[in-house]
Amino acid sequence: MKLPATIKQLLKLRGPNPSPPPPIPKLNGILKSTLFDAKQKNAETAWLVLTTCTLLTANLPTSVSHLYSFATRKDPADPSTRYGLERVVNTAALMRESAFKSTVFVGVPRVILSLAEFADALEDDVKERLPKTLNSVKDHDPREITRTEDMDTIVARGRILWNSIYEPYEVKLHDKLSSYHPDFMSFIIQAYGSVLSPFSVISTSTNEHGNLSRVMTSIVGSACLRAEGGVGPQLTSHVFGLLKGRAAESQGYEMNEEDRWLVTDEGTEWVINTVDSILGVVAPAPSQQSKAKL
Repeated sequence: MKLPATIKQLLKLRGPNPSPPPPIPKLNGILKSTLFDAKQKNAETAWLVLTTCTLLTANLPTSVSHLYSFATRKDPADPSTRYGLERVVNTAALMRESAFKSTVFVGVPRVILSLAEFADALEDDVKERLPKTLNSVKDHDPREITRTEDMDTIVARGRILWNSIYEPYEVKLHDKLSSYHPDFMSFIIQAYGSVLSPFSVISTSTNEHGNLSRVMTSIVGSACLRAEGGVGPQLTSHVFGLLKGRAAESQGYEMNEEDRWLVTDEGTEWVINTVDSILGVVAPAPSQQSKAKL
């Protein structure tokens, strides 16, 4: 079956394609400056996560794939300058997981576009190393339901993450969203449990699963919602969720020194400002574009 010509023509209207990518020199410039700043703050993982989410949300799939080259090579344009395989696999896994978690905040279509470009950018040896399943963590952290216990685990994990982000309003917000549609909260809690929650156990010597901590998950939400624009209440909630990451260890989540800095006032300001710096180059607001032309 073929689409009628009139429908095909209609589908070409109203901007059906991803946003045009920024020129490579401009993209490299902002990536280089923000990465340099992140290194001074020992926040390189956060930089990779928030940059992936910002470019994905801005609907710049080719820029996401370029980020992979930038982050895994001394010279993004020269494959021969690639870093060691273990480092590259870790980078790819973190980007892939960040994109996957972005689904909750920006939806499936943009994530598909960016993951498709990203997958095409991966070298064969990296693809071979990236896990094809989650069997090594499945007994502890199921993402799919193959038995009754899996659903119980996913829901319990989702509620813990929900509470840690929204307390002391977790019950009030739960009831409010439930009033909008009877199935809304069950969908949200399952998404928090199966998509957003960090794995509690990783049985590999390196982070080939791209496991993101509780704090990094809040950075995914904050970066996506900041880049998306027009969703102020949700952005505020998830920025609060990032700050509430200060209590993550007492709630059973693991934290490292990078996480501990990110949940400070200074660290959270840095996250927002870095997203804004990237957006200012790759997706400037109309007012900024007008000034640039002048």
